[in-house]
Amino acid sequence: MSAKRVNTTATARLRQDYLRIRKDPVPYVKAAPLPSNILEWHYVVTGPENSPYEGGTYHGKLVFPREFPFKPPSIYMITPNGRFKLNTRLCLSISDFHPDTWNPAWSVSTILTGMLSFMLEKTPTLGSLETSDYTKRQLAAQSNTFNLKDKIFCELFPEDAERIREDIRKREEEMIESTRQAVQNTNQSSSNRNANGGEDRNQGLIGSAISNILVIVGLAVFAYTVKYVLRTIVE
Repeated sequence: MSAKRVNTTATARLRQDYLRIRKDPVPYVKAAPLPSNILEWHYVVTGPENSPYEGGTYHGKLVFPREFPFKPPSIYMITPNGRFKLNTRLCLSISDFHPDTWNPAWSVSTILTGMLSFMLEKTPTLGSLETSDYTKRQLAAQSNTFNLKDKIFCELFPEDAERIREDIRKREEEMIESTRQAVQNTNQSSSNRNANGGEDRNQGLIGSAISNILVIVGLAVFAYTVKYVLRTIVE
């Protein structure tokens, strides 16, 4: 009877938190529970401007105990980020590593705001990493395609998943246009050289051969790039 009452309390509180975070979103943060288990929430953190995480999207999860809000949740990061280890319980003042500092009045919004604040710091803790800002920026650039591989991310945050797909499509179109322009410019340059009466036949042949080589190289680089992007998304 007691366990049922505690579980009902946790469920009611988490439903209230979900309504609150939807009505009053937290900057840079989204969160939603699993449809099948309200005790497991997934969140998405968008890298703040002027930080090493800018442009990145970071997926993680919160696992709440049945005694919530009287006991704190476990906090995990799923997307490579350079600040936290992956799929590892993080030792934060708002996590289950420190029940002595936990405040039952803290909501999901409070937890995620605190987690983001700690992410932007460099204070070491159990579950944290030490990496350069360059590494963090590299991981930020790779984070979006990484998240598309995660089924839960795509199901709980469909708008973010579609935004990422659209960004990838735009980059592919830009690569196609860039390659097309390069080939067109090369062909035009070759035509101009061949039309110049001051060049002899050998020079014309050499210029044409070079142009053809550049066209082939350009197409090969483009094909490899598109293949890599698509393979990254599918894997």
